[in-house]
Amino acid sequence: MRIPNAVHEAHPWVIAQVAPDFELLDAWRLPATGGPDDFPKLVSVVTAPTASAGGSSTPARALFALRFRLGALLGWDDPDRTLPIPGCTETTLRARVPESLRVGARDGLLVSSTRFLPIYETDDEWAAEISNATVHAVLQLGWVEEGDGGHRGQMGVYVKPRGKLGTAYMAAIAPFRHRIVYPALMRQIRRAWDARSAEPAAR
Repeated sequence: MRIPNAVHEAHPWVIAQVAPDFELLDAWRLPATGGPDDFPKLVSVVTAPTASAGGSSTPARALFALRFRLGALLGWDDPDRTLPIPGCTETTLRARVPESLRVGARDGLLVSSTRFLPIYETDDEWAAEISNATVHAVLQLGWVEEGDGGHRGQMGVYVKPRGKLGTAYMAAIAPFRHRIVYPALMRQIRRAWDARSAEPAAR
């Protein structure tokens, strides 16, 4: 379920210090609940290739495939091209993160399907970034304590469009994000979370 940006920003996330110059584009309450130590399971579920590529939703997978084909055609996603963050000289947010919080490629399960690279991880927060010719963006996951003592996942998407092209591109894809991609991702997370929760506990 989509939540007001102010609700997500009210939490003292690390991302507020790492990317204060980025805009929170969307915030979502995730269909994943559990105890205080279940956050790594959420990261695993969300970064699984089936989730990050649109899960089992045919329209969502088609949109991702179309986007990557278009990016290849127009040179938006050239892996050999390193671009600075818009308005900065830095090329990655990792440089702003304390060494103790940085995560390596071993955790970059999104790379194979959506080209996100991990930035940092704490006990209740994880973030990864993507940079291309249209935008520098961050996908952030959090684990929030609820009133009954349980915890629930939240997700924030932070962006810095790259010039007029990036601004126009983000406006053009907004309806597809909200009506197709995000709902498909939420359904996939719910299925994967329920499946993981049903697994017998390790002895």
